[in-house]
Amino acid sequence: MIAVRGVGARLSLALVLVVAVALGIVYLIVVPSLEARLVSSKLDQLRRALPAVVYALPSDAFDWPDYVDTVSFRTGARVVLYDIDSIMPTAMRVVADSRGATSQDVADDGLVLRAIGTGKEVAGSISHGGSRYAEVAVTGPGRQSAVMLQLSLSESISNIRLVERRLVLAGLIALVAALLIGLGGASVFARRIRRLERAADRIAHGFFDEPVRDRGSDELGQLAVAFDRMRERLQGLDGARREFIANASHELRTPIFALSGGLELLAEEEMDDATRQGFVASMREQTARLTKLAEELLDLSRLDAGRLHLESGTVALGRIAAEVVEEFAAAAQLSGHELVLAPGERDAWADGERVRQIARVFVENALRHTPAGTRVVICAGERAGEPALIVRDTGPGIPAEHRGRVFARFYRVHGGRASGSGLGLAIAAELAGRMGGRVTLEQEGDWTAFVLALPGAPPEGAADQ
Repeated sequence: MIAVRGVGARLSLALVLVVAVALGIVYLIVVPSLEARLVSSKLDQLRRALPAVVYALPSDAFDWPDYVDTVSFRTGARVVLYDIDSIMPTAMRVVADSRGATSQDVADDGLVLRAIGTGKEVAGSISHGGSRYAEVAVTGPGRQSAVMLQLSLSESISNIRLVERRLVLAGLIALVAALLIGLGGASVFARRIRRLERAADRIAHGFFDEPVRDRGSDELGQLAVAFDRMRERLQGLDGARREFIANASHELRTPIFALSGGLELLAEEEMDDATRQGFVASMREQTARLTKLAEELLDLSRLDAGRLHLESGTVALGRIAAEVVEEFAAAAQLSGHELVLAPGERDAWADGERVRQIARVFVENALRHTPAGTRVVICAGERAGEPALIVRDTGPGIPAEHRGRVFARFYRVHGGRASGSGLGLAIAAELAGRMGGRVTLEQEGDWTAFVLALPGAPPEGAADQ
C-alpha cells in the first residue's frame, strides 16, 4: 500500500474522495429514480388506455384483428388478445396481435398468466429478446379472453443510459477538476506551512531577527502571529540572557580579581597590620558579593523548579520594616543616605522570611541606585485595601521606557549607578506572586516607590503557622 505523504497530497486526496462520494450518491439517487419514473410513466399511460380497450372489445373474435390494429393506432401501444381455454385456465392462445408478425415472444407472457390467475389487472416491466417492455394485462368479460397492452422501453432506457454516461463523464471531469484545484490549493497551503517550518527552524537555531509573516487571516495566519510573539519573547529572553551573562561575568570577575590580588598581597611579609586589615575587609566585601549572587541564582532555580517552600502565617509588616531599617542603618550611613522608618502597622498573611528578603531587595535597590543625600523611607501601609510594605526614595527615578521591565529577569537599567545581577526585583516579584501578593512600581512627583501588597487574611482552609 502506497503511503500518502505531505499535507498537500492528503488534502487533495480528501477533496477527491469527497467529490467522488458526492457524485456516487447523486448517481445512485438519480439514475434508478429516473428509470423508475420513466417505467411508471409508461405503465400509467397503458393503465389509462386499458379500460376503454376492454370495454369496447368486440364479442365476435372474428373482428379482433381489425380491432387491435385500431386500438394500437390510437394508443401507440402493441395490443395482444388472448383466448382462454375454459377447461384449463392457464392455457391461452394469441388470437390477435397488432404487430401482425409472429407472437411467439408473448405466447407465454408472465404478466398475462398472472392476470388470468388472479382475475385482476397486472402491470409491470418484462424483458423479451433482450429488450424491456412496459405491460398491462387484464381478463375480458367472463374471463374467456385476456387483453395485453405493451410499450417498448428501449428508447426510454436508451435516454437513461445516455444520461448515465453523461453523468459519469461529468463526474470524471469533476474529479479531475477537484484533483487539480486540490493540488493547487494544497500547494499554496503547503508553502505557507513550509514557511512556518523554516521560521520555527530559524528560531530553534537562535536566529530571532527575521519576523514570522503570513498574509492569511485563517488558522495558519493566527499560528504565524503566535510564532512571531514567541520569537519576540525568545529574542527578549535571549537578549536578557546575554546581558545577564555579561553582567554576571563582570560581577564575578571583579570580586575574583580583588580576591586574587588581595591574596597575593597578603602573602607578602612586608605589610603593616593596618594595610593587612584593609585588604581583609575588602576581601570580605567581595566574598559577600559572590555569596549574594550565588543565593540569587539558587533562589531563581528553586522558583523555576517549584521547590521553594513557603511558611505562611500572620506577619507584622511594621516590625519587619523596623528590622530592615536597623539592618541597613550602617550601609545607609556609609553611602550617605537617610534611611527613615515611617510609623505604621499592618498585618499580612505571608512568609515572614520572604517578606524580609523582598524588603531587603527594595532597600538595597534604593541605596544602590540613588545618589548620596537621597532620603529612603520604609513603612507599613495599605494599597487597594490590602496591607503593603512600601519603600520610597527621592532619587532621580526610573525612566519611563524602563518602568515596565524593572521586574523582568536579568534586566538592569543602564546608566547611572546601576549594578548588580538584575535578579533581585525579578525574584521579589515571583516570591510575592507565590504568596498571593504582587509588587508594583509607583512614581509620583519626586518620589519613587516599590510596593509589596499582600493578602490580609489566609485563604479558606489555611491556618496560622
